[in-house]
Amino acid sequence: MTPAPPGASFGDSAPATRGTSVLVFGLGLLLAVVLRLVLLPTEGFRGDLDQFVLWVHGLATQPFGRAYDQNLSFPPVMVYVWGALAALEPAFRSATDAADPVIRAVMKTPASLADLAIGLLVAWELRGRPRCAVAAGLGILLHPALIDVSAWWGQYESIYVLSGLVAFMLAVRGHPLPAAAMLAVALMTKPQALPFLVPFAAWFLARGGVRGAVLAGIVGAVVIALLWLPFIPAGGPAGYARNLSEYQGDIFAVLSLRAWNVWWLVQELWAGGQFALDGTAIVGPLTFRHVGFLIAGVLEVVVFVAVYRSPTQRTLALGLGAAILVAFTFLTTMHERYAFGALVFLVLLIPERRVLALWIALGVVMTLNLLAAIPPSEQIGALLPISGPLGVAGSLAMIVITVLVLRETVASAREPDPVLRAP
Repeated sequence: MTPAPPGASFGDSAPATRGTSVLVFGLGLLLAVVLRLVLLPTEGFRGDLDQFVLWVHGLATQPFGRAYDQNLSFPPVMVYVWGALAALEPAFRSATDAADPVIRAVMKTPASLADLAIGLLVAWELRGRPRCAVAAGLGILLHPALIDVSAWWGQYESIYVLSGLVAFMLAVRGHPLPAAAMLAVALMTKPQALPFLVPFAAWFLARGGVRGAVLAGIVGAVVIALLWLPFIPAGGPAGYARNLSEYQGDIFAVLSLRAWNVWWLVQELWAGGQFALDGTAIVGPLTFRHVGFLIAGVLEVVVFVAVYRSPTQRTLALGLGAAILVAFTFLTTMHERYAFGALVFLVLLIPERRVLALWIALGVVMTLNLLAAIPPSEQIGALLPISGPLGVAGSLAMIVITVLVLRETVASAREPDPVLRAP
């Protein structure tokens, strides 16, 4: 069993028997599966689901290598996932939207399965402390924010976060090159995995030196090249870059896309709660987007230095959470769900009461943000308006949480012994 950290900690003061823990976890896992099965056919976020189905329809009716002839905004891993759905479900040859409940259920299944895998891996990582393992695993499996994003909305955050979690588990067990490969898979699933690069780069450099970091980079580059291989003859990488530029530079080029962060406060105070373009000049050629990059860049350097100075499992877990939250809180064009990964990496440290408190606070704020952004009913929409005092309070809370997680990461660089250890 992993020894308790110095000072106050959560759980396992009177350890539950392994049999009891397995029973409780099994019942919770069953409930998590049932909840997802109920939500899979629901309408969810129809705008995005309709777009995803249209892309899968294109994969089902056109040559696979020409996927990026469509306006796909995802890297190749999601194309492989959707290509598998197109091959397994013949209805995609005719379906062009998510009107059919069966089609909606099929579209939401990959992310829901990834949710379950994340919960199981989190519990496995903390298995030396049974109560913490059960609490953390079920905290993921039954978390309303994760269920909302994957099983109701039909978004795919959990797939890249799952790859990032596997990369973490490989890295802390002394397998840097497989970890680099999984990190590349995460990056090629959604661009929102980019913050993972900061703490992992520091880890590879600190643990393996320049040679180890270069080898990890080469492995990652090879994996990325292999994933792109089927799409290169038809100009897939260039098509993806063009599509991503259109989405980020035009369609979604606003300060905050319903994400409660620094820029939501600016939109509230400067634009009356309406979307405002992040390309608006502030001084000379300096825009809001530039300011976001500058602030986030400086804070990501802080994360890098902390992990480099203390390449322990604890600091890496905190660094991943901090890197994600820094990007979410200080970059423009953030969506409300992009803090998803921080919930997963911080839950690994819930034996510590300070981190447990931060994880709970983050979960509450993120859940409220999701429900306010896309309310499941008119009543909830009226109760939780995205703008106004609630949005301001949520944004301020997210800023505070981000700063505290960043502070915890920096402090971890000064601690001699990690709390989280590989079994």
